[in-house]
Amino acid sequence: MKTRHYNRLDNGGITFTELGFGTAPMANLYRAVSEEEAQGALDAAWATGCRYFDTAPLYGLGLAETRLNTFFRGKNRDDYVLSTKVGRILQLCRPEERTGIGKFFDVPNRREIYDFTFDGVMRSFEASLERLGFDRVDILFAHDLDIFNHGTQERLDHYLNQFMEGGYKALLSLRDQGAIKAFGAGVNEWQPCQWMLERGDFDLFLLAGRYTLLEQEALGSFLPMCEQRGAGIVLGGPYNSGILATGPKPGAWYNYNPAPQAVLDKVAKIEAVCARHGVRLIEAALNFPLTHPSVVSLIPGGQVAAEVRANLDILSARIPPALWADLKREGLMRDDAPVPA
Repeated sequence: MKTRHYNRLDNGGITFTELGFGTAPMANLYRAVSEEEAQGALDAAWATGCRYFDTAPLYGLGLAETRLNTFFRGKNRDDYVLSTKVGRILQLCRPEERTGIGKFFDVPNRREIYDFTFDGVMRSFEASLERLGFDRVDILFAHDLDIFNHGTQERLDHYLNQFMEGGYKALLSLRDQGAIKAFGAGVNEWQPCQWMLERGDFDLFLLAGRYTLLEQEALGSFLPMCEQRGAGIVLGGPYNSGILATGPKPGAWYNYNPAPQAVLDKVAKIEAVCARHGVRLIEAALNFPLTHPSVVSLIPGGQVAAEVRANLDILSARIPPALWADLKREGLMRDDAPVPA
C-alpha cells in the first residue's frame, strides 16, 4: 500500500498508509461484533498493508482499545502508527445509565464524562495506555469538540476554552517530552478545527465527513490554512456515514442519521455522472479526497474482513479525468477542488 510521510516538526515524522483502519465499527457500533469477526477485520487490514490504526476510548466504551491490545501482541511497535483520543473519562455506571445505548451493543457499562482539562487529558491518556497495553502512542486527538456532540455553540465554546486553557497544554507537554509524536483534534466539523488552528500549534486534524465527494466547504478557508501551517489531515468518514457507499437508496445514512431528501437528490446526480463514465460511486468517493495535499490518510472503516479488503480494491479503481470535469461543470463539485490526475 502507498504511504505518505508527515514530518512537520522535523522529529522523524510519521509514515501513514493511505488507507488507515478506524476501530469504531469493530467495537460493536450499531451491532455486536464477535471477537473473531473483530480480529478478522484487523488481520485483513494488516494483510492489505495498512499500518495506521485509529481508536478512541469512546469506541465500544473501551472495547476498541482492548481489542487492539490483543491484535498488536507480538507485532513490532515500530511497524505501525497508532492514534487514540482524549477528552472523555469513562466512568463505571448502572446498565441503564450507559453511554451509547442503541448505538453501541454488548459493551462495558460506562458513561462518558467530558473533561478537556489538563488533568482530564492526562488521566484519559493514562487509561488508554492501560487498555492498549502500551507505554506510548504516536498521535493524540482531542475528541469531538464540535456542535454535533455538544448541541449548542455556547456549550462547545465552554469546552473549547477549557481545552485551550488546560488540555492543549497537556498535549504540548506530552509532545515536548516525546511521549507522543503529534497531536490535534478529531472532529466532525471543520469550523472548530480552524478556530483551534488559529490559536495553537496543532500537527494534525482527524476530520470526519467534511471533505468528501459530497462536501468541499472546507476548501474555503480551513484547508488552505492547513497548507500554510503544515497541518495534516486524516480524513474519516469519506462515505459521509454510508450514503456515498450505498448510493441514495431508501434508508441511506448521512452524518450518522437517515439522509435528508436534499442529500439524496445530490448524491443521485453524482451517481448518475459516475455511471456515465463506468465508475462506481463508492470508487469516486474514496479516490477523491486523497488528492488534497494536506490529506495524509483515509479512514473508511469496516466491521468485517471482506469490507476491509474491498476498500483497497476500491482505492485501486481507475477514474477517467472527464468524470471530475463533468461533476464540476454540473455544479456538483467545487471548481477549486483538486482531483486525481
